[in-house]
Amino acid sequence: MTHTYHVTGMTCNGCKAKVESNLQALEHVNNASVSLEAGDVTVTMSSHIPIEMLQKALPDKYKMSLKQEKNVFASSETHPKSDSALKQLFPLFLIFGYITIASVLLNYNSWDWSLFMLDFMGLFYIVFSFFKMLDLKGFPESFRMYDPLAKAVPVYGWVYPFIETVLGLMFLMRIQIPLALIVTLVILGITTVGVTKALFSKQTIQCACLGTALRLPMTKATFIENSIMIIMAILMLVNLYL
Repeated sequence: MTHTYHVTGMTCNGCKAKVESNLQALEHVNNASVSLEAGDVTVTMSSHIPIEMLQKALPDKYKMSLKQEKNVFASSETHPKSDSALKQLFPLFLIFGYITIASVLLNYNSWDWSLFMLDFMGLFYIVFSFFKMLDLKGFPESFRMYDPLAKAVPVYGWVYPFIETVLGLMFLMRIQIPLALIVTLVILGITTVGVTKALFSKQTIQCACLGTALRLPMTKATFIENSIMIIMAILMLVNLYL
């Protein structure tokens, strides 16, 4: 018999492998196959296993629920369609919108593009580090799936949210701005290299930019945020030294 369950908390191929291996280790489970994009796991078993037992086999970050079977006689209009890329990225655009508005308000009385960009970058780092810190255990696992440095030096994934917090404070408080800009180019440049490789290899990896709290398509979301920050950092460095 085969059952499909919805599993929350899966963010990368590492999660996929962990859920599959843990379930397959159970007695009477013949196979477990995860669809990361759908957030589902299909379990083939020789005899029925209660969902409570399946849940106990998984780490606490993964929560299982029985997926409602589709009615094959229902018209296609009754089935929910997969979210469009725009809808998937809506949380990211919403956050960028709030950060932009806040940065504009901070500089509304005496407008200065340089100060606006510093505030934007500072708020960007503070907000994004906050989401990462919501799951400090899960973020490093997701991050090292595509960031080359986090993959080579695992501890980097653990300290990365704190690096973002420090950079955010440096931009907002105007402390060592040239250093903060250079560090921004380095760390985001490294991540972009990993994202590019994942894009060309067509890996299915969820974005870790907002931690594990939100499920975003990794390549699109990360390219958007990295591009904005890298362009701003370059413009600021050019403005400082030219």
